[in-house]
Amino acid sequence: MNLLFFQQYWWTLISLLGGLLVFLLFVQGGQTLIYTLGKNESERTLIVNSLGRKWEFTFTTLVTFGGAFFASFPLFYATSFGGAYWVWMCILFCFVLQAVSYEFRSKPGNFLGKRSYESFLFLNGAVGTLLLGVVVSTFFTGSSFSVDDLYRSRWETPWHGLEAVLNLENLALGGSVFFLSRLLASLYFINNIDHPEILRRSRRQVLYNALPFLALFLFFLFRLMNAPGHGYDPLSGEISVQAGKYYQNLVDMPLVRAMLLIGAGGIVLGAWQGSVLSVHQGIWYAGIGTVLAVWALFLMAGLNQTCFYPSTFDISDSLHIENSSSSLYTLKTMSWVSLLIPFVLGYIFIAWRAINRKKISEKEINESSHTY
Repeated sequence: MNLLFFQQYWWTLISLLGGLLVFLLFVQGGQTLIYTLGKNESERTLIVNSLGRKWEFTFTTLVTFGGAFFASFPLFYATSFGGAYWVWMCILFCFVLQAVSYEFRSKPGNFLGKRSYESFLFLNGAVGTLLLGVVVSTFFTGSSFSVDDLYRSRWETPWHGLEAVLNLENLALGGSVFFLSRLLASLYFINNIDHPEILRRSRRQVLYNALPFLALFLFFLFRLMNAPGHGYDPLSGEISVQAGKYYQNLVDMPLVRAMLLIGAGGIVLGAWQGSVLSVHQGIWYAGIGTVLAVWALFLMAGLNQTCFYPSTFDISDSLHIENSSSSLYTLKTMSWVSLLIPFVLGYIFIAWRAINRKKISEKEINESSHTY
């Protein structure tokens, strides 16, 4: 268990958190469907309360994802969160709006009105998912930054991260995350809501969002498989551009390749069950598929001597798991703490089952003392 082992261990763990985060973005996707699926006040309240019981899971996972990066790969955290701060501030602002909206939407004396907070929820769902996908895409396309000999990073454009939105590959992955979140949300509503009209509209939305998701995701994968990547020599530390690097990573890592294929197949199967077969369990096939596919993308970006954060300003400043990680002592200490993760996941599973024991209905909302 040397330093490299713990670097790979924590990259694998962070990659898993990334997969879980993208799955939980179904909450954001559902927020963009409030007016598409809810045609009156009662239906919209039912949808908001269905999502309101899960929004903390997404927010907590996002914070944990960022915290794990800060502790295990601090140079990346300082470079991305400190340099591309405008795009991260936009993401943070969207999630603050979400928290405020669920808290105050149904409060007595709400002077803004429910529609204002529902608009905030839509903004969080649309902009938040798009920008998160764009940020993840920069793990492959790179960003304009430099790192000096004292490991001080500097952003080399005045836009501080917003320039990533102008990249076609970044937008493709951002768009695919947006439509995937809406696809997962539609499957979640089929599984969670007891309302015939909402279920009928949700089944239609599964198909409407599955097609653009597949188109954008396959476009991103095609461009990625044909694009050069940044690799490094583990002995000398020299960084170089390597043709077909990400394709070669899939060849060299058959387990990651299997995860990507099984994950994509799970999403398609879940969408098929929800839209064609009208099966209520499609969310679990698509959800597990999402976790596996995103997990594989992160592993492909950071393992096999690959720079997970290429610098488009100076190739030698690109970051990989060996030159951006914490010390052996820090990684080893955190690894003991990470052994508690299965217990946390078990708690989440039990809490989820307790909340979802029966489908939410208008009758339950009307009889409840607390509504979002």
